[in-house]
Amino acid sequence: MLHVVRAAWLAGLALLCFSPGALAQAEPAAPPNVILCMTDDQGWGDVSYNGLKAIKTANLDAMAAASLRLDRFYAAAPVCSPTRGSVLTGRHPNRFGCFLYGHPLRTQEQTVAQALRSAGYVTGHFGKWHLNGVSGPGKVIRADDPLSPGAFGFDEWLSVTNYFDLDWTLSRKGTPEKFTGDGSDYIVGEALKFTAQTAQRKKPFLAVIWFGSPHDPHRALPDDLKTANGSAYHGEILALDRAMGKLRGELRQQGLADDTLVWFCSDNGATGPGSTGGLRGKKGSVWEGGVRVPGLVEWPARIRKPFASAVPACTSDIYPTLLDLIGVKVANPVQPLDGISLQSLFDGKLTERPQPIGFWHYPGQPAAFGKNGGQVAWTENQYKLVRLMADKYELYDLKNDPNEKHDLSAEKPDEMARMKKALDAWQDSVLKSYRGEDYPAKK
Repeated sequence: MLHVVRAAWLAGLALLCFSPGALAQAEPAAPPNVILCMTDDQGWGDVSYNGLKAIKTANLDAMAAASLRLDRFYAAAPVCSPTRGSVLTGRHPNRFGCFLYGHPLRTQEQTVAQALRSAGYVTGHFGKWHLNGVSGPGKVIRADDPLSPGAFGFDEWLSVTNYFDLDWTLSRKGTPEKFTGDGSDYIVGEALKFTAQTAQRKKPFLAVIWFGSPHDPHRALPDDLKTANGSAYHGEILALDRAMGKLRGELRQQGLADDTLVWFCSDNGATGPGSTGGLRGKKGSVWEGGVRVPGLVEWPARIRKPFASAVPACTSDIYPTLLDLIGVKVANPVQPLDGISLQSLFDGKLTERPQPIGFWHYPGQPAAFGKNGGQVAWTENQYKLVRLMADKYELYDLKNDPNEKHDLSAEKPDEMARMKKALDAWQDSVLKSYRGEDYPAKK
């Protein structure tokens, strides 16, 4: 399929070159290579471009200055495994029963790796997986694990079940591989070998790089610990920042940077030692501090002028955006998606999100999953509806009150009623998906 897309792109370029006024127009960007980077527990305020003072995240700051900076970017869930599932599927994780960390991804789901591989991309996963139902510190993933990265469309994988930091053992397609040093440096180095080798084959690639930092227990290399004034947490952030600098620099050395889309974010809001940048709540809550995370998209061939956007965007948007950009049509797609394509946002043409983002954090027993369980939020461009317990709703104006201090529920009953109705319908849809009704076998 990819050759068809690239042929169409070349045809469009030919028409552009021979059209009147063509020289004044920008050439269309070919379908890009893709690298999806995600950190583990890095809060909204844990980058110096968002106000972090304890250390300087120089490489992420440089990326922010050269990219589309998403100032209202959200993890689909306030904990890790669910958000990772949303990246791969474009769907809210409760639809496939991935309620909490360590919960697995259903095999009936369709992933971005499977979709891009069908379009001719070579796919690789590097780092934390956490979608095969294994909790605790990162462990080696067996080659025959039915929920390994390979089972979900990744041709190559050097992965571990959960978090990792220094001197760890990962799994190269089921074979244990010990490394020394910081895990962020290691997985980026391995991913760069993958990009170089794939480019030599003249194949496009999808590389998913999921860091294990700055998740606890916090351990940093001595030099990073010293630079961070004794904070192992900030030392881990220094290491992942350095790794992102290496990624961006070597992509340029490989001649791949212009035609590679690099998407950077975190999997949920800040933990105890982390920073929300003043936003309310932390990891495990649907307040802004639990779900709003750093978000950057760099693609020089398409996003030629860096800019910041306050349009709400989410990890569930990654899947539909990439399929839209590359022109992939999935056979018998699993529906509905919760994400939307952000392609027009890359061109600065999207000024408001056309549909809300739903959050539903359910830490209870799967057998008891129902509409009144857990924390729920419904986020629009301006207003956010929050329910922390059954029948107790609050309303906030995120444009004028981003720290969620002033509850407007008594002042705006019409907004409350409208948003509650939409939220109720969305929850019904999620429950239908959870029962398996989106799949051909209806289970």
